[in-house]
Amino acid sequence: MSVYDTLARLGIELPTAGAPAAAYVMAAQTGNTVFLSGHIARKDGKPWAGKLGKDLGTEDGKAAARSIAVDLLATLHTHLGGDLNRVTRIVKVMSLVNSTQEFTEQHLVTNGASELLAEIFGDAGKHARSAFGVAQIPLGACVEIEMIVEVK
Repeated sequence: MSVYDTLARLGIELPTAGAPAAAYVMAAQTGNTVFLSGHIARKDGKPWAGKLGKDLGTEDGKAAARSIAVDLLATLHTHLGGDLNRVTRIVKVMSLVNSTQEFTEQHLVTNGASELLAEIFGDAGKHARSAFGVAQIPLGACVEIEMIVEVK
């Protein structure tokens, strides 16, 4: 089954890929490995701001992480010339969660992205992962995620 068939079945329409906000590129490739820059959570076209454990709960963070996964796929789609079917494996996801010192569910927040990637790509979507709590993320965003992908 095509990745695009799965996206359609899930009701996901890829947005237009974002542009870098500073001195970097959205994706860099060496050999068959694509490194995607960190993408911040967005809601209604603006940074999804807030701090987990203060302004937002785990389910809010999980929804934010899921939305970032969709944005990461949009960037990857553009980088791959419009063909996500070239993805052979999601290798690694790293998630930064803007959270209070007391908040300890960064791993559950990050599941929002991880579960969607596994649903879209099956076993090839199961990846290594890190999830960190941080004091702040650019523009006050609640979550930022970067990803490493193997392609053919």
